[in-house]
Amino acid sequence: MGVPIFCIGFGFPLGWYIAKRVTVTTAKVKDVFRTVLLYAIATSAFTFVVMSVLWGPTIPMLLDPNSDFANFGIPLILYDPKISFIGWLVLMILISPFLQLLTTLFASYLTLLGWLKEDASGG
Repeated sequence: MGVPIFCIGFGFPLGWYIAKRVTVTTAKVKDVFRTVLLYAIATSAFTFVVMSVLWGPTIPMLLDPNSDFANFGIPLILYDPKISFIGWLVLMILISPFLQLLTTLFASYLTLLGWLKEDASGG
């Protein structure tokens, strides 16, 4: 149905891989952080495009007074079906790519911190 839980979870191994790949090609800390951020933005932008393609065609349902939001198949996370539908669209199209960006950055920065700790201890 287009729920990007796998894309968000994929941010963890992706962040590790990005950190590993970037540190092989450059050693400057500023360049490493910039490149990691650019790769993370690129992956979340791809998720945003995919979610827009999947869920964007349902936006005109908001203007149709005969739309049946209660039986559309989304969870009723708020008390009104139409408000739940709006919340679901915001969650899918906007918040999910942002969460993927955060998980990718978090994993890559943790990886870089781990390697920095290893280098400082002489490992």
